[in-house]
Amino acid sequence: MFDYVIVGAGSAGCAMAYRLGEAGRSVLVVEHGGSDAGPFIQMPAALSYPMNMGLYDWGLKTEPEPHLGGRVLATPRGKVIGGSSSINGMVYVRGHARDFDHWAEQGAAGWGFADVLPYFKRMENWHVPGDADWRGHDGPLHVTRGPRSNPLFNAFIKAGQQAGYPVTDDYNGAAQEGFGPMEATIWQGRRWSAANAYLKPAMKRFGVKLTRALALRVVIEGGRAVGVEVLRRGKREVIRAGREVILAASSLNTPKLLMLSGIGPAQHLAQHGVALVADRPGVGQNLQDHLEVYMQYSSLQPITLFKHWNLRGKLSVGAQWLFTGRGLGASNQFEACAFIRSRAGVDYPDIQYHFLPIAVRYDGQAAAGGHGFQVHVGPMRSPSRGAVTLRSADPEAPPVIRFNYMSCPEDWQDFRRCVRLTREIFGQEAFRPFVKAEIQPGPDCQSDDEIDAFLREHVESAYHPCGTARMGRRDDPMAVVDPECRVIGVDALRVADSSIFPRVTNGNLNAPSMMVGEKAADHILDRAPLAPLNLEPVVNPDWRVAQR
Repeated sequence: MFDYVIVGAGSAGCAMAYRLGEAGRSVLVVEHGGSDAGPFIQMPAALSYPMNMGLYDWGLKTEPEPHLGGRVLATPRGKVIGGSSSINGMVYVRGHARDFDHWAEQGAAGWGFADVLPYFKRMENWHVPGDADWRGHDGPLHVTRGPRSNPLFNAFIKAGQQAGYPVTDDYNGAAQEGFGPMEATIWQGRRWSAANAYLKPAMKRFGVKLTRALALRVVIEGGRAVGVEVLRRGKREVIRAGREVILAASSLNTPKLLMLSGIGPAQHLAQHGVALVADRPGVGQNLQDHLEVYMQYSSLQPITLFKHWNLRGKLSVGAQWLFTGRGLGASNQFEACAFIRSRAGVDYPDIQYHFLPIAVRYDGQAAAGGHGFQVHVGPMRSPSRGAVTLRSADPEAPPVIRFNYMSCPEDWQDFRRCVRLTREIFGQEAFRPFVKAEIQPGPDCQSDDEIDAFLREHVESAYHPCGTARMGRRDDPMAVVDPECRVIGVDALRVADSSIFPRVTNGNLNAPSMMVGEKAADHILDRAPLAPLNLEPVVNPDWRVAQR
């Protein structure tokens, strides 16, 4: 028997396994996926491959989305050690300080920015000379920046400056707002996933164990979680936990497991014949994500990655990476970014940009023949909410996923602003030597109705689902876990992954998910949290009256 059984070897699960093992506890991590060995995961530039491979991805999809013309959207989640940190774009964004203060205001006491900043610092090994008050330099997670050797990266940053936006040296530091270099979980030319940063060292140094199995449900006896029923090597068995069971199976699979275990909305569980253990109507609700569109431009100069977008080019890039760990293969190619505010009256950024020096889809298909480049852009704080529910009581059936994307008028207004503000940026002098023509949406797409039609057809998930087991006060009927990540109504059971986010954070979710694992470990160990750090983020003093 192990002290702790963690379900899911993803971003939060690996971080917890490391910290619990470091404290001398016996830990077993249950993961349905297998090894992360091989170039498709470890080579940063190959990022479009693993999220489209059944070997590494759960293959989940949404139900037809009613506000997107019935489109079904892919929702990749990692089915491999490292979880989604092994198949993601490797972008490192903490989120804005105001995001976490909002969490605390919503009932997640002890999760304000001052409380979480010490955990971000503890996990980081930041390889840029900078402000030690804001950044960590001796944690397990290496954070680096790309070389930005392609002139398009700096053209993007310069264009933002010419459009009147600030330049920020470190969007993960005091000032998120502005244009600047993007950060990545890449180290020495390799993807630095949660498996590389946390799980493998935990197994080697602290004796943490890993087993490959499909978790079917949490076993609860007398109101207490005592283990996990799994399917392992074709047989059902129960793995017992001496102290606690911790779910870290993703914001799509964690609520499914809770409901299969009898924890969730009573009426919904009864419909599927699941015996009720705890009536928690918030389980599976509050589902959120970031949507984005790719705005694409053809290039006047043959300097984009398109010249490598053929079999010979890919083999050459791959061979250089394989033998030297360097070259284009050692970058995710997201090396410049921006966070801006959409309008006056918004106090901190609500639009994110990822710039990419090729016009290509996320599945690796080139969008238009010839040289081009693109930016991924989308609003950060959509008011739309969806849900994850059970398809059946069969643990092997995928959950029903309804994001309810673009269900609020505000979503359409925000996305129209994204399109128009982006066009203004690419119209700046810095891009004059590079922009040939707009590929997507295209120059004929101008009116609100035309932009809306484009959005309905082309918005894509940024793959940032969260919020389906919301953290809050124990007397909040829609909260699923309390501020110590304990499932309300069941003893010895916790949830610690992006499911517990009260609201989606600014930017990509890998960093805040790992932070949740780091902080949850201290709660599990009943340790005093790290001392708060009361640092004030930079906020535009004119935000009430100016958009930039």
